[in-house]
Amino acid sequence: MSGEDARPTTARLLIHGIEGHLLVAATREEGRSAAARFTLPLDWLTERQRREVEARFEAEYLTLARGSWQRTAERAERLRGEYEERYRALRRRLLAGCLLGWCAVLGCAGALLAGRA
Repeated sequence: MSGEDARPTTARLLIHGIEGHLLVAATREEGRSAAARFTLPLDWLTERQRREVEARFEAEYLTLARGSWQRTAERAERLRGEYEERYRALRRRLLAGCLLGWCAVLGCAGALLAGRA
């Protein structure tokens, strides 16, 4: 059991919500900064046009980031499933190997005891 599993569900949801909010806020700020850098050389824009371009740039930046996060989350879920299946298969193989080993040990012990009699 990991530390996160021990937390109550409501606390985990609250923490994930706060993390999500902080991630979106940071991405919005990155988008604003990128938009400002993008419009800086466009000195022929009026202030209103500059704000419009920056707002659209920021919105597109956030949309692209969300799409990237979604693809990353989907890939993480697929990988988690693959790793869980591999872990289960490895655990089955290990258990089978241990059982086979114990059977071999018991068989040898039985043969040794039968040979002494």
